[in-house]
Amino acid sequence: MTIADAGTTQRLRQIREEEQNRLREVLSSSSVIELMRDLNDLHDRLIARAVKLAEEEAARQGHGAPPVPYAYMLFGSGGRSEQTMSSDQDSGLVYEDPPGDDEAERARDYFRFLAETVVRFLIETGYPPCEGNVLSSNPEWCLPESGWERKLNTWFEEPSWEHVRYLLIVADGRTVYGDEAIGERWRARFGRDVEVHPVIARRMMENTLRHKALVGVFGQLLTERYGESAGSIDIKYGAYIPMVNVFRLLAVRAGIRETSTLGRIRALRAANLLTEQEEKESTEAFALFLELRLRAVEKDEEGQWIGTGKFPASRLMPERKRPLKKALSLVRKLQRRLERELRNRFGGGEHH
Repeated sequence: MTIADAGTTQRLRQIREEEQNRLREVLSSSSVIELMRDLNDLHDRLIARAVKLAEEEAARQGHGAPPVPYAYMLFGSGGRSEQTMSSDQDSGLVYEDPPGDDEAERARDYFRFLAETVVRFLIETGYPPCEGNVLSSNPEWCLPESGWERKLNTWFEEPSWEHVRYLLIVADGRTVYGDEAIGERWRARFGRDVEVHPVIARRMMENTLRHKALVGVFGQLLTERYGESAGSIDIKYGAYIPMVNVFRLLAVRAGIRETSTLGRIRALRAANLLTEQEEKESTEAFALFLELRLRAVEKDEEGQWIGTGKFPASRLMPERKRPLKKALSLVRKLQRRLERELRNRFGGGEHH
């Protein structure tokens, strides 16, 4: 039975576990970039099927069919096509503006029911909800196009730390199910607004540089010093996230619509904003971070993969240490370049 034939979330979960175990077994012998492509294709198909099952559930419960076209969006690692075997849900929903007030109320009720059902179905499939409540079941993230327009306006015009964090989240948004044109209109709107709000670039940069690459002045790896993770390298927040942040900001400022980090690196090279050598080194560094992230997992009591984000330095093979130090030094160099630019353009890189 394929994903398209799966009629229950239990079946979707079973397929997910079987496929992830298969991919896990070939991790050592595969190209990590190809494996991530296969893994994220699996996630996309599972999530799209869960949305389809939620539509069928809405019809069964008397809510009918979707009253207007809509796009189910993924953010976070899902939006970037960089989900691991333990990623959570980061989602939103945008739907076409209904023609009148009665239709608007009906659409609001329908999509709230649909979104809540999708989130529940995905939890049952093994995707925990986002701890920050960036979820389509949160009414703040399930809106018609006009509602999203007002929200984006607010975020751009009042660039508080939280609003900028939301803008960085939506910069990674892509449609996983539904009407691609709605998702594209939504993304185009975001791109236009970035261009006309120069202060946003500064705020994004300040936010982006919060997580430093974990490499010392002399190129040494910086490990966790205390607690149960002592001696571990924080791959997620000390390597992967800093690199994601750097290339997201460079891409957003260049008007690049690509959402995956590797896609952004390629597009920046095509726009002559990276040298050929920088593209090669960045791709290699990111592939290494992806591989270590895929390995930084453990199984819980129910057999579900849980991402720790931490990789014990003692488990790092000597032949891996030098490439990791080189990769982290590259990220630190890119971060310093952005910091210099921040000071040159805005007269200081202080945080607010």
